[in-house]
Amino acid sequence: MSTSQETSAEKLVQQTPDEPAVSLRSRLAGSNTVWTGLVLVVLCALFSALRPDAFLTLFNVQNLLVQAAPLLMLAVGMTFVIITSGIDLSVGSVLVFAGVVSAMTMEALSGGDATGAGWGVIAIGLVAALIGGAAWGLLNGLLVAVARVPALIVTLGSFGAALGAAQLLTNGIDVRTVPSTLRTTMGTGTSFGVVPNLVILAAIITLLAMWLLHTTAFGRYTYAIGSNAEAARRSGIKVTRHLIAVYTLTGVLAGLAGFMSLAYFGTTTISGHSNDNLNSIAAVVLGGTSLFGGIGTILGSVIGVFIPAVLDAGFVMAGVRPFWQPIAVGAVLVVAVYLDQRRRRARNNR
Repeated sequence: MSTSQETSAEKLVQQTPDEPAVSLRSRLAGSNTVWTGLVLVVLCALFSALRPDAFLTLFNVQNLLVQAAPLLMLAVGMTFVIITSGIDLSVGSVLVFAGVVSAMTMEALSGGDATGAGWGVIAIGLVAALIGGAAWGLLNGLLVAVARVPALIVTLGSFGAALGAAQLLTNGIDVRTVPSTLRTTMGTGTSFGVVPNLVILAAIITLLAMWLLHTTAFGRYTYAIGSNAEAARRSGIKVTRHLIAVYTLTGVLAGLAGFMSLAYFGTTTISGHSNDNLNSIAAVVLGGTSLFGGIGTILGSVIGVFIPAVLDAGFVMAGVRPFWQPIAVGAVLVVAVYLDQRRRRARNNR
């Protein structure tokens, strides 16, 4: 038996019954997901105390959930990308582009006014949004995985290009003839009397993403590539193909977010998503996903999504100027990355 094996065996024999409990407490104390959840609870309690008559009302909770639903789709895709040690700065612009493509497709199929369009046209509009998002995701994946251009540069370029393409298609004017059926059913409709349909859709997609990341070979490969891409390649994982698939998946989810935004607002809102890139990255990092790759969960990203959303709603209700919201999110993001670096250094020094 080797010396390291003997040492491990001795530690196992000498372990006291209390050690597993201590280990569990230590793991919980060091979990970003737990701390992020506590931050979210504190923020909700704070804004509830400031505006008890408004913050925890049914209307505000529904509104908060609906507004967070498209951002959740961006964060789910971003989780996969960041776990591979990548980044995607283009998701907000891809959301806008997909919404424009979807709206213009439905408008073209309806003779220039899609207000009265039925579900057939809406379904084609959804497909157009998903294809539009997938196209940008595929382009990002090819440039990152095949051309070996750094993801930061590739997606920064896509950020400007996708937004510019959306403005070229519309001449900078929002498309406003969205099917009323889409708005009343998906955008503002509810099920079971209180649950917004957009939230149900977002929850279903999120659960599927959890299953994909945490229980399938696709998820295991994603973690392996983020931990050590070269080791993953030598173990037989097709790293190039997998990275292309991850970025394409992120594009598809951004396309879905664009369609959801279109359904809720009833317009393409070209200039209304300037903070989505920052908020989605912040949500993922706050939820415990490491910017250095190999670590992260969908559940953590779900919790992280609601911190920018709660800050936004809470600032409005508390009478704080909304310009403080991106400042607060940016500050919390820097702190989260700093703490992640400290944990990594501590782990490497053991």
